[in-house]
Formats: sequence, structure tokens, C-alpha cells
Amino acid sequence: MKIARDAAVLFCLCAAALAKAQMPTPAPYTADSTYAKLVRKYPFIQVASSAVPASVREVKDITYIVRGEHALQLDLYLPAQPSASPLPAIVFVHGGGWQSGVRANFTPMAIRMAERGFAAATISYRLSPEARYPAAIHDVKAALRWVRTHAQEYGIDPARIAVSGGSAGGQIASLVGVTNGLDQFDPDGGPGAVSSAAQAIVNIDGLSDFTSEAARKEEDNPAKQPTSAGAWFGGTYAEKTALWREASPTFYVGPKTPPILFIGSAQPRFSVGREEMVEKLKAQRVPTRTVLLPDTPHSFWLLDPWLEPTVEATVAFLRAQMGPAR
Repeated sequence: MKIARDAAVLFCLCAAALAKAQMPTPAPYTADSTYAKLVRKYPFIQVASSAVPASVREVKDITYIVRGEHALQLDLYLPAQPSASPLPAIVFVHGGGWQSGVRANFTPMAIRMAERGFAAATISYRLSPEARYPAAIHDVKAALRWVRTHAQEYGIDPARIAVSGGSAGGQIASLVGVTNGLDQFDPDGGPGAVSSAAQAIVNIDGLSDFTSEAARKEEDNPAKQPTSAGAWFGGTYAEKTALWREASPTFYVGPKTPPILFIGSAQPRFSVGREEMVEKLKAQRVPTRTVLLPDTPHSFWLLDPWLEPTVEATVAFLRAQMGPAR
């Protein structure tokens, strides 16, 4: 009996180890991997520089919250010269299909925002191989709370904090912003907690509606499993319909929704649901703007010459909606 039990246990352990070994490893999503993928079609591109100029102060590897044994960190970029008044801030959420990517992908944009008088944070968050939806939403809200909690220390205006992201990070940033004050998305909140609210949203080529026909294309095709969205939700649309809807920013639009800027590529499948969401925002008189960069691939914000117009559109929108960087 004991031998049989031991054999069964050993079999289960071996099977689990084999299954883990056979799980597909998410492809790296960095500026360098994006450049290598795109340079043949766009030979004029360059990876946007992450060199920190003398005009910018960099504070790296700040732990903003600990989840289990994982210390989630952010990097902060500030104007090197002290400001006479508190700075508006922006928190950047990297993309990577909810399963990969690094916060350094947004370092070039954060530096350029700091050069224009903003405080900018690039954050890491739990990816789907570690924790499924809605863990990432909880983490980004915790990062916003950290920035607000430490606003005085870094010369930040706690009433002017935006959230932004690219691709999957754009969807996450949108959902974080449109769910201001909803306890179900913010387990670290509650009575007496510092607010995790965002005063503006910048969605860079991220989808707005997981439930639309375009977003669900191929999601329930057995040959396509697991998709990146399915891995994040822990099941296909057919299996986890309620979660797919719950994670769609478009369903939370209301009169108190923060102003939203959409910056899109020439690849429409990466901004599914945007037009419908814009119509909802307009109906609620929520300020919104859409900037489309012609002839661009997805992930354009990681590369020159497209980073500059992305920054300029973001700065102009945030200055209009949150007040100027003084």
C-alpha cells in the first residue's frame, strides 16, 4: 500500500513538473525586441533613448508594495531643478499581453515627461504567470496610492495624478482610471486609506472592450489557446464571460469618469472598442480626445520618431485637463 501511494505521489509530482516545463514561456516584450521585429519594415526607426539627462532626476527601484514575497517596484523621474509649486504626475503601465514586459519600456517617455515639468513613475506589476486578473489592477491602484502618499516628499501635487499605459498597459490604465472609488477593484483601500484615484487617463493603443466581436475573434478557437487574454482571465470568453466584461473599461463610463486621451496606431485591432467608448464619454460630457499616428505599427511609443508626438499629445492633454506644469 505504502509503495503504491509513494508511486502515485511521485507520478503526480513528475506530471506537474512536466506540465510546468511544457507551459509556453511568454516572448520578451522590450524596446529591443520590438525594434528587431519592426526594423525591416521601418528601416528609419531607432530605439528611444533611456539616457537620463542632467535636467532630470532619476530615483530607481522604489518598492511601492509587497505582494507575498514579491516586492513591486517603480522608478521615478522628476525635473532636476526644484519647482516653485507641486508637479502634476503620471504613472506609466507597460504592455506585454498581460504576461510579459518591463517597466523600463516606458523610461524614455517618463524622462521626456520630466523634462516638460511632470513627475513620472514607471511601474512593475504582477503578470499573468504570477497572478491573474484582477491582480494587475490592484497593483496599479497601489502605485497611484504610493505616489499620492509620498507626494510632499517628491514635490508632487496629490490632486493631479494621471495614469497611462501602452497596449495591455493601456487597457489596464483605463480600467484603473474608470473604476475610481470602486472597492471591488481596490482591496488595499477602504476607510481612512489614501485615495488611489486618477485625475486623467492616457490610453496608448489599448483596447476598451473585451466583449466585442473583434476582440473575441479566435479567442474560443482551440488551436489558438491559450491566448494572452485567456491566460490573464484564466479561461476563454465562453468560460469566463463575466470577467471579460468586468475588465472592459467601456462599461464604467459615467459623469465622474476622468478625462481620457486615446493615442492610437494604424493597427485598428489594438484599440477595439475605442470609438464606442468615445461616444459614451461625449454623451456624459467627459473630456476626451483621440490622436492617431498614421502609418505606425503597434508599440510605436517605444521607438523614435514616434515617441515625440506621443509625448507632445500627452503633455498637451494633461495640461489642458489637470492644469499646466508650472
